[in-house]
Amino acid sequence: MDQRHGMVNAFDPARTAALPEADAALVERRQRLLGPAYRLFYDHPVHLVRGEGVWLYDAAGAAYLDVYNNVPVVGHCHPRVVDAMARQAGALNTHTRYLHGAILDYAEALLTTVPAELGHVMFTCTGSEANDLALRVAKSATGGTGFIVTANAYHGVTDAVAGLSPSLGPAVAPAPHVVCVAAPDRRRGGDVGAAFAAEIDAALERMAAKGIRPAALIVDTIFSSDGVFADPPGFLRPAVECIRAAGGLFIADEVQAGFGRTGAGLWGFARHQVVPDLVTMGKPMGNGHPVAAMLARPALLERFGAASRYFNTFGGNPVSIAVAQAVLDVIAEENLVARARETGDYLMAELAARAAPHPGLGEVRGSGLFIGLDVLPETAETGTGECEAARIVNGLRERRVLISASGPTGNVLKIRPPLPFGRPEAEIFLDAFDDVLKTIG
Repeated sequence: MDQRHGMVNAFDPARTAALPEADAALVERRQRLLGPAYRLFYDHPVHLVRGEGVWLYDAAGAAYLDVYNNVPVVGHCHPRVVDAMARQAGALNTHTRYLHGAILDYAEALLTTVPAELGHVMFTCTGSEANDLALRVAKSATGGTGFIVTANAYHGVTDAVAGLSPSLGPAVAPAPHVVCVAAPDRRRGGDVGAAFAAEIDAALERMAAKGIRPAALIVDTIFSSDGVFADPPGFLRPAVECIRAAGGLFIADEVQAGFGRTGAGLWGFARHQVVPDLVTMGKPMGNGHPVAAMLARPALLERFGAASRYFNTFGGNPVSIAVAQAVLDVIAEENLVARARETGDYLMAELAARAAPHPGLGEVRGSGLFIGLDVLPETAETGTGECEAARIVNGLRERRVLISASGPTGNVLKIRPPLPFGRPEAEIFLDAFDDVLKTIG
């Protein structure tokens, strides 16, 4: 079992034998057809067939509370999104080399949500592609090749961005032009912003020693895979000043934090009072439909556009744009940013109260409906924090509540439900969490 993320290897014979016969057959087919690189969540994988709002349903009709999936940001199978997809798919779906007004309407709507300095949108199909494009633009604009990322970052799966994603594992080493720095962790004490800026300065010195010119600092603005680090708001500013002073850019990867998840506006970077040079987004942008984008300061694209053609066959196609527009409209009309803030504040307070008397639980961190909870390491005699986190994740799964884990050792519970998740659902989760805590002492 991959304890870091509460995942079970799809071809573990012992665990497969414990599954219902039909599910065991699916696991075996999956391994045979998809190969060994894929993983499944949980000791007992969940066979899902339907979703609605914040609920998922298995093949037997049992309901599972989704407290994990940030991609369906407005809820699973939202009727408005489904209708927009079906209507446009029944009318036209083609590439962006033909004129179509919807892509321009959406670009205008999206740009109204960010600072005026960000004036161009370029569309892709995935967040990985958006980050890959941002790397190309950063190198073109600065003449540099060096990138700074955090020590357990995840920015995607293309060859270029996998080299900026140390969380993918030791077999995916950072590229030679990439320098890793410690995540901005306030548990170490002191001024978080100053400490993170010092990390950036040190990284720039290491680049200079290798003769590498910096292109950009890129961070996921909620530091999800590093273990969820959100506070204090504003701690990113000194680091952004450092990279810009060295001639590099700041890329805000909003694939995880964007579209209202932090409850403090649509974008994670806004909590830090910075204006990025490039912003990337994906996943929640289409509520699971494959649409993503990069926003840029127009001046940065002048050199790139003069020297390079850009064409992504179905990035920004009419169906994707119709879906993305529906998602943006639903977030606004259903007041989901405020809901994320209110429910998230309540959930963090309740989790902190439960963690306080429990020796195995530590700090609760996050913003809005992106929350991390430390599971503390234990003694050698009783195992590790990593194992305890997996026990909690799997214990909740057995109670039909779905979360996961994050952080370098997988000991941070990761809680990030769809944004319609409200107080009633929070109570269901908290009751199940209390019940699991009783079983682990």
